[in-house]
Amino acid sequence: MSETTLPPLLAHFVDLEDPRVERTKDHKLLTIIGIALCATLCGANNYVAIQQFGYAKIDWLKTFLELPNGIPSHDTFGRVFAMLDPQAFASCFGNWTASICPSLNLKTLSIDGKTSRGSGSKGGKPLHLVSAWANEARLTLGQIAVEDKSNEITAIPKLLEILALKGAIVTIDAMGTQKDIAEKIVEKEADYVLPVKQNHPHLFEDCQKMFTKFVDSDMTAFAHDVFTKENKGHGRTESRTVWVFTDVKELRDWQLWKNLQSLIVVIRECWQGDKHSIEVSYFISSKKASAKEFYGFIRDHWGIESKCHWVLDVCFGEDDSRVREGHAPENLTCLRRMAMAILGTPNGKNGGFETRRLIAGWDETYLEKILFGTHAD
Repeated sequence: MSETTLPPLLAHFVDLEDPRVERTKDHKLLTIIGIALCATLCGANNYVAIQQFGYAKIDWLKTFLELPNGIPSHDTFGRVFAMLDPQAFASCFGNWTASICPSLNLKTLSIDGKTSRGSGSKGGKPLHLVSAWANEARLTLGQIAVEDKSNEITAIPKLLEILALKGAIVTIDAMGTQKDIAEKIVEKEADYVLPVKQNHPHLFEDCQKMFTKFVDSDMTAFAHDVFTKENKGHGRTESRTVWVFTDVKELRDWQLWKNLQSLIVVIRECWQGDKHSIEVSYFISSKKASAKEFYGFIRDHWGIESKCHWVLDVCFGEDDSRVREGHAPENLTCLRRMAMAILGTPNGKNGGFETRRLIAGWDETYLEKILFGTHAD
């Protein structure tokens, strides 16, 4: 089999080390990964469905995979994915994303954790992954498994180390608001936008004091930029006002945050019937930008929840998966993210992810288009 006949993503798995002993290698590792990826693209969410997809599409699969011994059993798929080194498996995926990143106009990257609840058992905790999400491309760029959410602080620098970040805006939730993480982002020639909450009491207090001083001065105490956006829907009106200040020397120990340039204050007001609520949030950033730009950076961060984590659970059944053996939970969530990346941005004529998976299963021409291309549209 020539490497040039392979789909672009699979070509990056050619040199992945096979963990099996020689006598159990009835099927090539690349064949097992290739069938599993294609099946996941076409709606398969478990090993039995992957095997059945292989039976149904064996003639098509033979056009780019070697199948001298037919389709592997569902037990073979389960055993192999449980044995594969998850870091090496994810690294192959990362090499592919790195190869296409220059053409994707990466602007904002969101880093957040997700727990695959179905992967837990009485004797062990469920899988918790920290991943980086490219908002514009709707693409996972990398992931690292940790024991639980409290370990995200140590995992984030490791994830940053393997990512190409130059020129990007990196957003993280409050767990990632750490001086060494901010420094690592700047070292990678990127900028950070980090929320300030009460896990940094002095910084949080200083942000409050500075904004209070500004308001009490009839909004003249500090140079600033402001932007307001209002949204209506579902019987609710929501307004967000973003204030940006560059007088960061008002914050004690400001110089300890690498290249700190801006303090951002976001006031969110919500009206629903007779109810009115106000929420004030604070952020720090290594970038100088307009209030409108910061509004976009901060709003983009939640794309990892609505456009990635929600899709994995609802469209790919990740939370319902009861796969728990060995490294399989981590490897399968990486496989699902590969499928999401290949399926592309669900804004075109082919609908959302569920519809695209159905079409891929029905139409081999469409399946070839997305598998051998970069995106479906």
